Amino acid sequence: MTEKLHTAIEQYVIDKVKEKRIEKGYSQKELAYMLDMSVGFIGDVENPKYRAKYNLNHINELAKIFECSPKDFLPDNPF
Repeated sequence: MTEKLHTAIEQYVIDKVKEKRIEKGYSQKELAYMLDMSVGFIGDVENPKYRAKYNLNHINELAKIFECSPKDFLPDNPF
């Protein structure tokens, strides 16, 4: 049995960020550069085999990059 590396809420945030990244046409590398993170960071976050995930500071910076509210990366209701 494989251990889940992301909780449901973490995966929701990751999926929302990926959706917005693709909508804007940004590569993983471009988004990592905009976040001032290592080139592989976004790939690690989006790959379910790795524990990497976004924290609140990342979400705040992502909201600036995507010109939206940090709330846009979170569900309306708790899981």
